[in-house]
Amino acid sequence: MKQSASHLYQEIAESLRRRIASGELSSGDRLPSVREMAQQWGCTPGTVSRAYSVLADEGLVTGHRGGGTRVCENPLPEERPFLHWATLINRAEQFLLEAMSSGHSPAQAQSALSVAISRWQVLQHTPQPAETAVPHTQLRFSGSHDLTVDLLARHLSEAASAVPLHVTFNGSLGGLMALARREADLAGVHLWDAATDQYNVPFVRRVLPGQRVALVNLVQRSMGLIVPPGNPQGLHSLADLSNTGVILVNRQAGSGTRVWLDAQLAALGVSPSAIAGYEQEMSTHTAVAQAIQDGSATAGLGIFAAAAAYGLDFVPLTQELYQLVIPEDVWETAALQILLAILRSPAFHEAVSALGGYDTTATGIVTWL
Repeated sequence: MKQSASHLYQEIAESLRRRIASGELSSGDRLPSVREMAQQWGCTPGTVSRAYSVLADEGLVTGHRGGGTRVCENPLPEERPFLHWATLINRAEQFLLEAMSSGHSPAQAQSALSVAISRWQVLQHTPQPAETAVPHTQLRFSGSHDLTVDLLARHLSEAASAVPLHVTFNGSLGGLMALARREADLAGVHLWDAATDQYNVPFVRRVLPGQRVALVNLVQRSMGLIVPPGNPQGLHSLADLSNTGVILVNRQAGSGTRVWLDAQLAALGVSPSAIAGYEQEMSTHTAVAQAIQDGSATAGLGIFAAAAAYGLDFVPLTQELYQLVIPEDVWETAALQILLAILRSPAFHEAVSALGGYDTTATGIVTWL
């Protein structure tokens, strides 16, 4: 997948960081020349120079007149790891100050960092592995991708009684199946049932029959078509996905977004075979937005927040309810009660609103089945 230069320099820098940290590159080793590295990565010399500059600022490499760029002496001293941590904190503070001086709130800055991490995970293709067994001082999330889940995990980790939230994004149905197998403590779902015109309840009853569970509103979110800036193909509805020249990037089977899309296409009489790119699947909304940004697709169904995170345009189609499904035995744990307190806090609501495309009016409302 073709990367934009603004992301690629970060990938180049990260690949060299890992080689230095692993010892593959040691003190005094010469890095490839800017031109050589540009050829390896298929990018411009300027992109490589930017990556090398980032590493130099971090004290990992240094330039030598006539000798190229080399790994610094003792770039990662074991006896002084706090220096690297302090440097990272200083840079985070610099970002925060710049954001606030530009008129943004601390909540908006935190939300921006959360989105940036989500975007970086898309580029690195490093989804977190599923957890199989953790004590109830921690929580395992499985289900549909949403940027507010990343945000919730961050708030939990920063709480006075920190609760690690292990996140696996595998679609709404995947989340419910993980609950059924006891491989998760809570699931994130937004499954629309065409027969009842209702979200989530019919699916929960089918997958978890006889179980007493709580459905907790996380957010109402705006879903629609993510398209390039200016919407050059003039898309306005799902029927337009079959237009000549349109290339779709789809969500994976079992995701709530895919369930809704397939139901709507059937109602419109549009065959998936008539849509170019229908078989091209991504597991997150941010991955869909990334594919549109880099030009491998011209449209995808996703949430407004993902479109905004990549500077893309958005054609709203529906408002959908995203809920957390929580079994009764998990509900009674201290860890879950901390999660609920954060979910209902003004700070969390403010951070969610900063992402764009979300309504937190009903966040925290509970329905028991």
